[in-house]
Amino acid sequence: MLKKLRIKFVVITMVIVSAMLCTIFGMLFHFTKTNLENESIAAMKSIAANPMHMGRPGEPGSQIHLPYFTLELGMHGEILSKSSGYYDLSDEEFLEDVLEDVLEDNRQIGALREYNLRFCKAFSPFGQTVVFVDMSAEQAALSSLVSISALVGLVSFVAFWGISILLAKWVVRPVDKAWKQQRQFVSDASHELKTPLTVILSNAQLLQEEQFDEENKKQYVSGIVTMARQMRHLLEQMLELARSDNAQTTAAFAPLDFSLLAADAMLPFEPVFFEKGMTLEGNFQPDIQINGNEGQLKQVLDILLDNAQKYATAKGKTVVSLRRQGKNRCVLSVANEGAPIPREDLENLFKRFYRADQARSERGSFGLGLSIAESIVTNHKGKIRAQSQDGINTFFVELPTI
Repeated sequence: MLKKLRIKFVVITMVIVSAMLCTIFGMLFHFTKTNLENESIAAMKSIAANPMHMGRPGEPGSQIHLPYFTLELGMHGEILSKSSGYYDLSDEEFLEDVLEDVLEDNRQIGALREYNLRFCKAFSPFGQTVVFVDMSAEQAALSSLVSISALVGLVSFVAFWGISILLAKWVVRPVDKAWKQQRQFVSDASHELKTPLTVILSNAQLLQEEQFDEENKKQYVSGIVTMARQMRHLLEQMLELARSDNAQTTAAFAPLDFSLLAADAMLPFEPVFFEKGMTLEGNFQPDIQINGNEGQLKQVLDILLDNAQKYATAKGKTVVSLRRQGKNRCVLSVANEGAPIPREDLENLFKRFYRADQARSERGSFGLGLSIAESIVTNHKGKIRAQSQDGINTFFVELPTI
């Protein structure tokens, strides 16, 4: 699919580039040809108006200087005189043939393609003057322009073809990444659902066996309920992640006191930490105002505090702090004492279904919490990152203030 998408992108790009190149070179040829014809005609009209004027070297003028010759004709079309500073006009038969074609042409200005000549007729009471201008230089210039345009067009086509291939890879890269993430997500979700489903089916089959007493059957029912709740929790997290990705609650953003929200979010966790013999402290700068969704931001704090109480060392301390950073930013941090997190795990913590410690699955963790937090923070135009240093694991959330 991605290969077809890249090919389609390259084909569309090259069609557009080809159309643009043809249009540009076509317009260039048209305007150049028109300009050369107009210059030639202007020169002929100037000569016809003053056939006796002789130019001097270095004489300024607005017209170009082209090889020409003139024929003065009488009332009946006979040649009275001829003049040229370039052509040999001794061939009377040639002049008669050229003049015959000109007199048969009713146009005042025209061209004799077979002779590479353009003519202009100027009438007077005593006859007419016909000015002939050589078109060889004009045709050579146009021929050279066509050759150069073809060469430049070919080089440009090849260059744009190479560039379009690189652009196609660059443009399709996010699609490729999203496609791989989707396949990985489906694979991981299937794996996470497989275990509880297997347990539920096994316990359900055991319930159908008659040799087990009521106490064993209660145990199997309890296992089914536990696994069903675990599946429901997983599906709720997946649904929440999908909602965060779609930014469905962006419209609910409103100004709020982030300092007060962070302090309130700590209250439900204080008994949890106390029961485990751990310490939970808060340090918040007052009156930090941000624009966001209160429910989503509270969920981020819940995820970070829940991780802290699960993975902190026994009787360890967790510190939640909020401070201003610069003029328009604030930083929320949740730091707890715990086992060091390897660098490679720090880079992958926010990936979906990623668990640095596989034993975390036994604690009800599916590796979606931090992904949900990252999605929410991103929707709030913020950043989230993790740091592990000197036995302290810290999660930072940076958000814009108002």
